[in-house]
Amino acid sequence: MVKAFVFIDALGWKQAERYGFLSDILPHRRAIEMQFGYSCTAIPTILTGERPSVHGHLAFYDYAPSKSPFKAMRLVAPFLKPRGFWQRGRVRGQLSKLVKRLYGFTGYFQLYGVPVERLPLLDYCEKTDLFVKGGLAPVKNLADVWSEKGMRHLISDWRLPESENFRIAAEAFRKGEIDRAFVYSAAFDAIQHDNVGRDEVLRPKVDAYAETIRGLHRALVEGGRPFELTVFSDHGMTPLRGTADAPAAIAKTGLAWGKDYASVIDSTMARFWWLADGAEAKVRTAFKDFKGHWLSEEEMQHHGVWREDRKFGDAIFLADPGIQFCPSDMGVKPLNGMHGYDPSDADSTACFLSTAPVPSDVRRVCDYFRAMA
Repeated sequence: MVKAFVFIDALGWKQAERYGFLSDILPHRRAIEMQFGYSCTAIPTILTGERPSVHGHLAFYDYAPSKSPFKAMRLVAPFLKPRGFWQRGRVRGQLSKLVKRLYGFTGYFQLYGVPVERLPLLDYCEKTDLFVKGGLAPVKNLADVWSEKGMRHLISDWRLPESENFRIAAEAFRKGEIDRAFVYSAAFDAIQHDNVGRDEVLRPKVDAYAETIRGLHRALVEGGRPFELTVFSDHGMTPLRGTADAPAAIAKTGLAWGKDYASVIDSTMARFWWLADGAEAKVRTAFKDFKGHWLSEEEMQHHGVWREDRKFGDAIFLADPGIQFCPSDMGVKPLNGMHGYDPSDADSTACFLSTAPVPSDVRRVCDYFRAMA
């Protein structure tokens, strides 16, 4: 049996059903619980079947002075002034490319809005290409497992244009050169961030994806072998409903970053490491009027993000659906849509669409791996 798996980042269950996305050729459909976190959390989960507590990827940056690859940045940070200039999007983009080359990172890398002077105390999770053999070592990924099983397979190159990856996969199936394919499409995520809820923008893009995947379906038919075609996603997109200024609230406490506490403020969650007595109480008080809540240990375990080593933080504050931390270490402006909320948020629900019946045990994003491997 030939199997093709297409991963469309941010194609939520709501969008798939509203637009009747490929309902004729993919009649078997199920709403899927997203993995707590972001795409950088979901992708390792999809590729390994493990949750963040095992594969170690929750958000891009963690406080880890002993493991930071950026120690040499201590010498550079004092010269990166004025700060306003180095916070500009295009400047940060070019600086990110330079840092990636200097450190030899093969995975996706972005500085986003992280202050450069904090980098020597932070670790970055995606130093290597997650999609290739050994990319998530010591945890085995899809490339490892398919190779060990002797599967003739193709895992698309996320650096190439989406159209090229679909073309390569279709041609390989048409010629009978492969038995498995994993095609990753990331562009819809950015479109959703900017245009969530705007049918006049989203529908044409969804229709374009449908036409492209119909082309892949035709190639599978022309290949002449029995096949299954599956399209799945990692999450949906929640419209912006408000913002919270975490840096301003923390500044009023008088606490010093790197001395009293450390933090990474993501778009929807604020993660803290307590370095001095009394810091936790002051930060919790500063956050008392924010819409959201502090995760309990039980919630972290349920979401698969609890670790004894506190890699992801001593405490995590999760914003309510639609609330974005702004400014944050991800940027200075809110986006029209965001994901990374509680998986129970209806707008966050992912989808699994297939030519074949959906396996009964595929209910969460972490379950995709069994279906593929």
